[in-house]
Amino acid sequence: MPRITAPAIGKLKGERKAVMITAYDATSARLADEAADMILVGDSLGMVVQGRANTLAVTMDEMIYHSRIVAQCSEKAHLMGDMPFLSYQTSPADAVANAGRFLKEGGVQSVKLEGGARSLPAIEAIVRADIPVMGHIGYTPQSEHKVGTGKVNRDADTLLKDAKLL
Repeated sequence: MPRITAPAIGKLKGERKAVMITAYDATSARLADEAADMILVGDSLGMVVQGRANTLAVTMDEMIYHSRIVAQCSEKAHLMGDMPFLSYQTSPADAVANAGRFLKEGGVQSVKLEGGARSLPAIEAIVRADIPVMGHIGYTPQSEHKVGTGKVNRDADTLLKDAKLL
């Protein structure tokens, strides 16, 4: 059975809500594949699987390892890899190289990364490389050390601008 594609997910708009479930291992991948349109292999595995305090120390190699497991144990759901901290923030070239690794080595069909305007150069570069991208705005765990967000109207304005950019 072919996997659900990014364009097929886009076509769901107006028809029904798309379902996404996070998975990190064989068992959760099989269950998610039965219930969801999309499976996210999230960097939250740092906390959920590895017992870390946050997601910041998760590496590309760890994400690819878990993505490969989920890819091998699922058949239909669209697979999305969560770009870990500093895998795309350093340069657009690094963003493309790491997104490409996710597809080639991890078996995903798209990537997710945090940020709106601040991540736009990376997003544009990844899209130019023909890799589908999902943006993540609002509360972004990779920015947990940034103080004072979400409390004032300026933050709401930034969130709206980021949504429109993506």
